Order: sequence, then C-alpha cells, then structure tokens
Amino acid sequence: MKAKVLILLLPIALATSACSVANFLTPYKLDIPQGNEITADQVAKLKTGMTHSQVRFLLGTPLLTDPFHANRWDYLYSDARAGVLRDKKSYVLIFEGDSLVSFSGETLPAPAKFQSAETSVASAVTPAPAAKE
Repeated sequence: MKAKVLILLLPIALATSACSVANFLTPYKLDIPQGNEITADQVAKLKTGMTHSQVRFLLGTPLLTDPFHANRWDYLYSDARAGVLRDKKSYVLIFEGDSLVSFSGETLPAPAKFQSAETSVASAVTPAPAAKE
C-alpha cells in the first residue's frame, strides 16, 4: 500500500520540484533600451525648414525610414527592464523635398545639467578668515 502511494506521489513531487529548479535556473534578463532617445531639449532646437542633414546631425539617423514614404522619418524608442516593456515613445518628422515641414510625438525629459567637480567643491569649501597679526 505504501509503495503504491509513493509511486503516485513521486511524479507530483518531481514535477513541483522541477518548477522551482526551472525558476532558479532562469537566466538574468537584461535592461535593454533600444532606438533613438529623443529628448525635449533636442526637439526645442528643431525648426521647420531644416534640411535632412541638419536634422540628422541634431537627432541622429532615424530608426525607420519607410521606402514608400521617403518624406517621413520615424524615431522609435523602447525600454525593457527585466523583460518587461516599461517605456515606449515615437517621434515623427515630415519633410517636403529637403526641408522639414512638421514634427510631433513623445519625447524623453531633458537630461539634468551636470555640475563640474570644481564648482561643487568650491561652493562647499569656504576659505578660513586670515589671521590678524
């Protein structure tokens, strides 16, 4: 009787332990940002009438160029953390000939300004008053 119960419970025990082992052996999932990061400060520099080369210099090469719509450039950005899509943005530029006509879409926030190490140290340290003789 005990042998029959053991034979019936053994596959269940092996199956449940295999699930926990599979979770333990799952590979690390990388944080993967992909595409063009278009920030608000970059978009502030865009102006209608800019040429293809000026826009490419400012924003970089677009991720997608549609061969059927050569006048449209799509800048796409996605950010996946631990295998989960957290952020997805797209920015579209429309050209007429070689000049920019319109642009719209979602941008990333402008990066914070960096302070130089000398500035932060200089403001933190105040000179000692000179000794009177």
